[in-house]
Amino acid sequence: MHIHIVPNRGSAPTVLLRESYRDGARVGKRTLANLSSLSHAQVEAIRAVLRGERLCPVAQGFEIARSRAHGHVQAVATAMQRLGLASLIATKPCRERDRVLAMVASRIVAPQTKLATTRWWHTTTLAQDFAVTEASEDDLYAAMDWLLLRQEAIEKKLAARHLGTDSLVLYDLSSSYFEGTTCPLAKRGYSRDGKHGMLQVNYGLVTDARGCPVAVSVHAGNTSDSTTFMPEVQRLRTDFGIERMVMVGDRGMISQKAIAQMRDSDGIGWITALKSVSIRALIEQGQLQLGLFDERNLIELSSPDYPGERLVACRNPQLARLRAYKREELLCATQNKLDKIKARVEAAKLAGKDEIGGAWARSSISTRSPNTSNWRSARRASPSRANRTASPLKRRWMACTSFAPRCPPSTWRRHSACAATNRWPTSSAPSARSRPST
Repeated sequence: MHIHIVPNRGSAPTVLLRESYRDGARVGKRTLANLSSLSHAQVEAIRAVLRGERLCPVAQGFEIARSRAHGHVQAVATAMQRLGLASLIATKPCRERDRVLAMVASRIVAPQTKLATTRWWHTTTLAQDFAVTEASEDDLYAAMDWLLLRQEAIEKKLAARHLGTDSLVLYDLSSSYFEGTTCPLAKRGYSRDGKHGMLQVNYGLVTDARGCPVAVSVHAGNTSDSTTFMPEVQRLRTDFGIERMVMVGDRGMISQKAIAQMRDSDGIGWITALKSVSIRALIEQGQLQLGLFDERNLIELSSPDYPGERLVACRNPQLARLRAYKREELLCATQNKLDKIKARVEAAKLAGKDEIGGAWARSSISTRSPNTSNWRSARRASPSRANRTASPLKRRWMACTSFAPRCPPSTWRRHSACAATNRWPTSSAPSARSRPST
């Protein structure tokens, strides 16, 4: 028996199972079945059986000695290849570059210590794909030292790729707590990750308008935000060759001293925000009229206190609700403290204005009660009168103003100077819990 394929014009070929026979001196063929409805794989299986081959399940055809995960490693490797990460780290291939790329991929897939990484990547195809099968943890630390020496060259490549003339540059300082005692940069300072009382290291990150990292700098843990800002500005000009740029930072990042230095420098603009005290002063002087927020969410104004600067005020309803909630919460806590003091006075356990005032001062400090910094004024009025009867101006101030960005004079292009504020539309103004850190 054999399989015979008959070609047809304009249609699929006919597949026949045929048998050869001998009738005297004549050899003939007869058709046993039409296999045209079967798939190609089924036809090939029948042909193999007719040749005398033995068919068995695929799992029985070989023995699995070891299985390594590959899909997630391949996905990360493909993304790194499309980003051109290898040429960004070093132009010429070398063992250090392979190890750095392997550490980057490992950090994305399964972040661990260097020792654990050298053990983990043998459970996947990562070690073989990145040619680091023989690398040890000491080799990885040596590769990191090699990478540190190339930081300046790498940052220049990133700046050339993502930054240009009139670029919008974002900068912020963050911190990470430190376990250990030998790092010279580990100091106690303002903890941004909630690890109070622990040593920490600060690091500043420079990004483009999309948030793509361009440069990073490491500072001691007790370094303030404002002291790191101007050195980064000068590095952008000297190291990266950017002549015109707009720096964006929050209230604590861009200080008045830094603004004065940038104003004296040609080609540097800034976008930052006024502090609450400054915004309140604008309201009291009549420069910022809160009634405008009934019609519009963003308004632009000018003030003689900020000559040559554009001020933009924004109403944030989410922040207004948050402030109202916190104020009501503090008022309730204050009322509870007063009720306890009143019960002590009525039970004759507390007497005399000095003792009563001292007890109230201690309780008000623990609750941070609003409008109760002076216990004498609070003692003369009930909590509802002392705390809930704020002036209309102050109530509207607490409910209306969220932030007031300030930026350089109009010599800068308007779309560059207002890039940050235009990203916050009226319907999605950021709340106090979700305000982006720039």
